Amino acid sequence: MPPLPLLLADLVAVLLLTFALYLPRHRRHDLAVAYLAVNVGVLGVAAALSSSTVGAGLGLGLFGVLSIIRLRSSELSQREVAYYFSALALGLLGGLEVGTPEVSAGFMALIVAVMYVGDHPRLLPRLRHETVLLDHAVPREDELTARLEELLGARVHGVSVHKLDLVNDTTLVDVRYTLDSGTGRRRGVVGERAVADATAVGGRAR
Repeated sequence: MPPLPLLLADLVAVLLLTFALYLPRHRRHDLAVAYLAVNVGVLGVAAALSSSTVGAGLGLGLFGVLSIIRLRSSELSQREVAYYFSALALGLLGGLEVGTPEVSAGFMALIVAVMYVGDHPRLLPRLRHETVLLDHAVPREDELTARLEELLGARVHGVSVHKLDLVNDTTLVDVRYTLDSGTGRRRGVVGERAVADATAVGGRAR
């Protein structure tokens, strides 16, 4: 059984991860509950496995299967996946005790610190990644890039065409771009996805 201070360290770490980092930045209450439940559940099972004859490898395998099931149940952004696995890793560190309690607590602090820096709003604030639906079929990549730059008011770094529909005259693309200085965040963008109307004045997203 892991020592009580290590269990408390895990609870403090997951509370910081959930209520100090995730909720203020992303505002999804359902996922905050999921992160807490995953962490505490993994912590309890890992603590039980650490003091039984059942191998920890079996427990880690079960956690992997549960993670796959959870991630397939709904669409999550890559940021949400990162928080999900951070909560899971904190539970494992708290329950299995890697080395000394100080080492485990250090890894917990490292995970929280990495998420704080990696998901900070000031880290590459103008960099964007969206799926855009144009109301014109644009087969040429150079023309498509120019149209997207005009539409988004940004510098396009990469374009991947998901669907080119010549019958309905539409183009579905995955675009990575950097907003021009002073452009700011466009209205109507929800999360990391937007549907754009190329005929709208100024390329307003809807």
